[in-house]
Amino acid sequence: MLARIKQTLVAAVGVLFSISMFIALLGFMNGLNSLLDGMILNRTPHIRFYNEIKPNPNQPIQLSPEFAADLHSIRSVKPSTSRLAIHNSRAIIQKLEQDPRVLGVSPKLAAQVFFNVGTLDLSSNINGIDGFKETQLFGFEEYVIEGRVEDLNQLNTIILGKGVSDRMMAKVGDVVQVTTAQGNRIQLKVVGAFQSGLGDFDKTNSYASLVTVQKMLGQPASYFTDIQVKLHDFNQAPQLAKELGAIFEVDADDIQTVNAQFETGSEVRTIISYAVGITLLVVAGFGIYNILNMMIYEKLDSIAILKAIGFSPKDVNRIFTSIAILIGLVGSSLGLVVGYLLGVLIDHIPFETEALPTITTYPIDYNPKFYLIGGVFGLLTTYLAGFFPARKASSVDPVEIIRGK
Repeated sequence: MLARIKQTLVAAVGVLFSISMFIALLGFMNGLNSLLDGMILNRTPHIRFYNEIKPNPNQPIQLSPEFAADLHSIRSVKPSTSRLAIHNSRAIIQKLEQDPRVLGVSPKLAAQVFFNVGTLDLSSNINGIDGFKETQLFGFEEYVIEGRVEDLNQLNTIILGKGVSDRMMAKVGDVVQVTTAQGNRIQLKVVGAFQSGLGDFDKTNSYASLVTVQKMLGQPASYFTDIQVKLHDFNQAPQLAKELGAIFEVDADDIQTVNAQFETGSEVRTIISYAVGITLLVVAGFGIYNILNMMIYEKLDSIAILKAIGFSPKDVNRIFTSIAILIGLVGSSLGLVVGYLLGVLIDHIPFETEALPTITTYPIDYNPKFYLIGGVFGLLTTYLAGFFPARKASSVDPVEIIRGK
């Protein structure tokens, strides 16, 4: 190794480069996935209970098929008892909070309104929330770029979406007039603005306290349109949604079903990053294989002399295998360090965009799993790269080599 120090260093640098790129790439890709998950999945309840307005199942044309030809004019009978509010919501929330599988419960009240701006009426949605629970379970406070979530505890206050506030040119401290779909008018004081990173959502949504929205709609304190549930293990969401939805007799959506396409995209990005990283390691392994192969070809006479003075095939095999493992050990160790430093460097690169005001640098995931996979795979690759040349060296016939010389 010392006699051919340049080739040895080239092999070690190849492993170092592959491992460091593997670590940096996986850290960046998974950091990006975590960022996107935070934008969508962390703000999405694992289970959402609500009432969906459905057509009346008892249509006259279906009840009297023998007279179908005479009943074509009687159709689309609307349900007379449908309601958006969840019946017996307080008892449902209490039951959910007692369930050991549930991390937390946050009620919500969605209301369609119009913001009266001069002679114009801007359609929007106001979400009545419990500010403390919304922050605790879904990190709502992280997206409030002006004002404080605590100010929603005051009656008749509102936190506008960034798009909504820009359209109305409303700032913290201003008063806006809101008209509900039922015709009720109310004035709300702007106490903040939020930006989720989803432009369409920010243009049509705002937040107020549950009491404020209930007052706007003229509804009692038990009036909720949604019950949002966060679980200890979100993988249980599909099963629990079916189970609890049937018990409470309400519609239930689980996070896996609602965000299936998003999760698939995250998995594909992760697979791609692993594939690229492993490809780099395999390429480095071929480099080590070629270097050891050339070393064996140039050292055939030395190998013959070693075997002639008593070295067994296992001894010769061990020599070249040890060279490969040593190169892999040094290259992998330095690669893990350099990969970590690259991650730190990327983590400090400024990343500023108006769409994501809370993100200031590129995201990096420092999961120890990546370092373990990189180190083990690096050693395994270099071992295999040295195994075949070592086996070739151990089978050298010293008589033929010396006779040829």
